[in-house]
Amino acid sequence: MDVVRPVKLSTASYRKMQENIVWAAGYNVFALPLAAGVLAPVGILLSPAVGALLLSLSTVIVAINGQSRRRIDLSLPDRSGRASPTGARAAD
Repeated sequence: MDVVRPVKLSTASYRKMQENIVWAAGYNVFALPLAAGVLAPVGILLSPAVGALLLSLSTVIVAINGQSRRRIDLSLPDRSGRASPTGARAAD
């Protein structure tokens, strides 16, 4: 049973890494062309200050998403099937 907690934690960590990669890639697909001026002929131009602000916001969102991993329930179920906060087994 000692293996269950690290497996749960590593699975949750991997899921958060995937979420953060998707977020960062989505940001880059959207913001980099705007910052490069791809839509400038249409009149949409992203100033460098706004680009820097969006990049900082993206970093904050990724960090907050990573911190949400702390809410993962790593408790082990007791014999009755309920989660025990300490993971300790009930005495027979």
